[in-house]
Amino acid sequence: MRRAAIGVWAAACAACAASSVRTESGVVFTQYSALSRNAEIARRALPPLTYRRFQQTLATRGLRLSEQAIDLAKERFELYVPSRPPPARGYGVLVFISPAQHAMRPGFWRSLFDRRGVIFVSADNSGNDTNTLDRRLPLALLAYENVRARYPVDAERVYVGGLSGGGRVAEIVALAYPDVFRGALLNAGADPIDGQAGMYKPPGELFRRFEHTRLVYATGERDEGVLAEDEVSRRSMRGACVFDIRTETVFGIGHEPLDAVAMDRALDDLEAPRAVDEAELARCNARLDQEIAAALADAAAALARGDRDAARAKVKAIDARFAGLAAAGIGELDARLTGGR
Repeated sequence: MRRAAIGVWAAACAACAASSVRTESGVVFTQYSALSRNAEIARRALPPLTYRRFQQTLATRGLRLSEQAIDLAKERFELYVPSRPPPARGYGVLVFISPAQHAMRPGFWRSLFDRRGVIFVSADNSGNDTNTLDRRLPLALLAYENVRARYPVDAERVYVGGLSGGGRVAEIVALAYPDVFRGALLNAGADPIDGQAGMYKPPGELFRRFEHTRLVYATGERDEGVLAEDEVSRRSMRGACVFDIRTETVFGIGHEPLDAVAMDRALDDLEAPRAVDEAELARCNARLDQEIAAALADAAAALARGDRDAARAKVKAIDARFAGLAAAGIGELDARLTGGR
């Protein structure tokens, strides 16, 4: 993960810590989720070839995967609950992933969460130097699970977000868990989903749900490098039939958290009515299915003519570009290349 904007974040948090706030710091949660099980995370987040090797290694060595990667008794969370009673359908939830080792604090966003009825939660020890699948992703899931267990929650207003490297992890979380998170706020951090930056499409049934996830890219106008990366990510999304995208270029800031006005606009974007043209989506998915079929046929042809090196390279390229969308075909070709192992 790249630039963390830790200095700006720390300054903002120091300012909010000095005031009287309704934020609870150092909160300990106790509720686990089946969705945060190691096996489920691996199934959803790993590309097919990696997942196959992972399962083969466990079987060959006679190992059993631990149930959960996280010991909640040792974890601490930042939690902000609006001062007003919950809306009729329950609170919204924003799970926010920090780029730093300390949790993000709501700071000058608190009045927005009060007005909108949104709970904010962020994990400690989940920064850019922390393993994504072993910690950052399960901590985000467990943050949501424990908020859901404590408070009435509107399942249609559950979002994941993050700053810088945290935004990139929020993208991974949204991809792997579109059945939990209805939108993602990518604040100054996003990647393409074709494998080139370690971001992969999940299994097909999950990706079809992700196609209806609202994505909000929100980056400062002075953050030129990330603005360019955002555009690469958006092109990758559209190429994969993900169209429900909003963009906020924030005037006057660089690589740093959103100010209150920009966060308000981003929440407007997240909560706006869904905007997917189902006919366009169907046409795009048909085109995507054809591309996958052609790529798999090309790899199979290389294998049939005995060019195993070319076949192997083609399968790896399919695994990166299409990942879970081509899992069945990748598995079949990989089994032929490895003698059924």
